[in-house]
Amino acid sequence: MILLIIAVGYVITKFRMFSEKARTDLTNIVIYIVLPCNIFKSFNKDITPEILRQCAFALLISFGMQVFYLVISKLLYIRFKPERRAVAEYATITSNAGFMGLPIIEAVFGQTGVLYASIILIPMRIFMWTAGLSLFTKMDVKQKIKKLGTHPCIWAVIFGLAYSLSTFELPAFLTSAISAVSACTTALSMLVVGSILTGVELKTVFDKDCFYYSFFRLVAIPAIVLAALISLKADPLTTGVAVLMSAMPAALATAMLSEKYGKDSNYASKTIMISTALSIVTLPIIATVLAILL
Repeated sequence: MILLIIAVGYVITKFRMFSEKARTDLTNIVIYIVLPCNIFKSFNKDITPEILRQCAFALLISFGMQVFYLVISKLLYIRFKPERRAVAEYATITSNAGFMGLPIIEAVFGQTGVLYASIILIPMRIFMWTAGLSLFTKMDVKQKIKKLGTHPCIWAVIFGLAYSLSTFELPAFLTSAISAVSACTTALSMLVVGSILTGVELKTVFDKDCFYYSFFRLVAIPAIVLAALISLKADPLTTGVAVLMSAMPAALATAMLSEKYGKDSNYASKTIMISTALSIVTLPIIATVLAILL
């Protein structure tokens, strides 16, 4: 189903029915409206103490994963040119889990999976606006806090958690509206992904640095995370969500930051497109492996 929607996004872009500006606008709608609704919906009233414990554990392991990404990113790309090294390091620290991850997690693990995934995203967003952004430019503490404090997905987690722990009930028309918007997550997100893939040109696709990055981002890192969580005897659902979130391709912001701050934006664009295209193959394989092992 997801592959079919990606194909639709690809076709309508190729036939110029979906422009680059439309893609940008739709991306903003997904990030600022649809994903927050999806996250809020995952915090239903049936959250048990066990689920809260697993959320706390997911937050802890997510911080550990981000530290691991930060360390390994400094080792993997030493031979890269400086203008490419910053791009590859950022794309390792920050994946597309926030945009592409949630709809895929929902398709594989349901709403409880989305709940865990939204918790796992918190450390990623912290590292995105601190260690990640410092690869391109210097920001003071106030700017970093502002970036984090104004992100709608962070507030969706805060409001969702507060709502789930309260006795307050939202009006039925409001919960229905949130559910309706949330239901658009997979369709709208995958249309954007399909549109992005139209930028892959065969004559430039064989860039060894892109494939080198993609191997570690899409295969090696998830394998290491899986092995670590199995050794820790983590809950199967938490493990599955964390591993699948760690297997997402390069973040869309990689190209925008590269362009803005004078890094290799052409390499950044190719990295996003190639890793996204390859993830269409690797993600189903990883999901199947998880189903077998867990």
